Amino acid sequence: MTDSTATVRELAERARVASRRLALLTRADKDAALLALADAVDAATDDVVAANAEDLQRGREEGMATGLLDRLTLDADRVAAVADALRDLAGLPDPVGEVVRGSTLANGLQIRQVRVPMGVVGMIYEARPNVTVDAAGLGLKSGNAMILRGGSAAASTNRALVAALRSALTAHGLPADAVQLLEGDHDAVKALMTARGLVDLLIPRGGAGLIQAVVTESTVPVIETGVGNCHVYVDAAADPDKALAIVLNAKTHRPSVCNAAESLLVHRSVAADVLPDVLRDLAGAGVVLHGDDATREHAPDGVVVEPATDEDFDTEYLALEMSVAVVDDLDAALEHVRRHGSGHTEAIVTEDRAAARRWTAEVDAAAVLVNASTRFTDGGEFGFGAEIGISTQKLHARGPMALPELTTTKWVVEGDGQIRG
Repeated sequence: MTDSTATVRELAERARVASRRLALLTRADKDAALLALADAVDAATDDVVAANAEDLQRGREEGMATGLLDRLTLDADRVAAVADALRDLAGLPDPVGEVVRGSTLANGLQIRQVRVPMGVVGMIYEARPNVTVDAAGLGLKSGNAMILRGGSAAASTNRALVAALRSALTAHGLPADAVQLLEGDHDAVKALMTARGLVDLLIPRGGAGLIQAVVTESTVPVIETGVGNCHVYVDAAADPDKALAIVLNAKTHRPSVCNAAESLLVHRSVAADVLPDVLRDLAGAGVVLHGDDATREHAPDGVVVEPATDEDFDTEYLALEMSVAVVDDLDAALEHVRRHGSGHTEAIVTEDRAAARRWTAEVDAAAVLVNASTRFTDGGEFGFGAEIGISTQKLHARGPMALPELTTTKWVVEGDGQIRG
């Protein structure tokens, strides 16, 4: 047994003990603890921001991309938002104990399918320290103990956050091992990914490389969160003002996140009316544009649109950069999304209800939107509180994953002496 394997085994065994305690907590117990965690995060703001400054300085020195630096940043306002997300969680229904379905059989047996915690959940994620707190809160509310493996880029920030969370748990009379931070090199990550039987579920959250590595190498069951090569399609029947506002928000509101739009499609019949203003405003917001020949023909004076390749249309930029194409019709837009989309979020702008119905029926993605920005694909925006990720797979969970997705079920059968003949 390697040192890393032994470390993960020890963390997982402690997490298992903690999870048994969490599974028995009432909603009132969990909500009170979440409020205590939120207060602890608020109280640790200065320490967290100072630790985050260390990570940011190291990231700049190592040439970290602007988009990743934005994801890494936790200033006082963002720390406050993270704490408020915990308070929001306290106001949400507790999924544990919910009866999914039930019935009484002809022989008198009463059966019901009930939500229960997963047990021990591992998370592997990159430079998103807010995920540390979101995961801890979601784990607590759903009765799961969390083993967190954040990226090295956020190491100092994650240590400060987990220290505050563990201290608050202890002060509240709950096991600190409900939240644990796994540090170490790739061997430690590999040990977590192969801790089958000790860890019940593993959730990767980050770039395509990280997600693919976890999915490929893990023996622990994985819920796959996917990259967001998201599209906005401006249909022939689109309202131009709505289209302009939606495209700008989807691309520029926070370009470093997975629900930001990476590609714009415009119906050929409205390209001359829509594209000049959209391209001008995108460029004015600092967006680097990659367009097909038809798009470049509609670029206004002074707006540079670089020639687009298939690679551009396949790229999740996570930055102020966007691919643009003119398509002949709705069928062509649907085909483009099939070829280049990642199954995350796809939006249509149209006043034609038939076109909207086709879009929602035929686009194969975790979220399909009509006349709204892709930025709404988010657990908080959906009213779920914090989210643990956005799943693009089709098993167990799809779309923003929150409390119910962190539970499994068990069957409870009650009888009065029945035996099977």
